[in-house]
Amino acid sequence: MSERTVVAVPRKSVGLSLVLTFFFGSLGMLYSTVAGALIMIAIEFVVGFLTFGIGLFFTHIVCMIWGAVAASNYNNRVFGQ
Repeated sequence: MSERTVVAVPRKSVGLSLVLTFFFGSLGMLYSTVAGALIMIAIEFVVGFLTFGIGLFFTHIVCMIWGAVAASNYNNRVFGQ
């Protein structure tokens, strides 16, 4: 008789990812994608420096989109939906 092992993996909330990236920018992306967050932190540093902070508005929007897509992709990959 074989036993079945069930591994419980929590879902990542797309809504929570959007809220975190809205309030914390690229740091909020750490919830959904660590590699993406590190990339965006570096990009925001360079863009912020070169544009005196004005370009951060656009990178902030990119962070929100990337974080939401990463959380959704994680759920699709793990749960096969």
